[in-house]
Amino acid sequence: MKCTVCKHGETRPGKVSVTLERRGATLVFREVPALVCDNCGEAYHDEAVVTQLMQRAEDAVLAGVEIDVRRYAAA
Repeated sequence: MKCTVCKHGETRPGKVSVTLERRGATLVFREVPALVCDNCGEAYHDEAVVTQLMQRAEDAVLAGVEIDVRRYAAA
């Protein structure tokens, strides 16, 4: 698909790091699947990935995590 940010690049399957800040916690997920623009690097995630990221972030916050780096693995 054509990148909606730069309007020049095409997206390709890849993996990126995603940093989330949630209620005072900073969470970094590595190797998150995405479509990545070959021109500007903008990443697009499908709904299932976003849902999993949000749930894992919420679980980490509820467990008292303040800073965490973890590898993303599809459930």
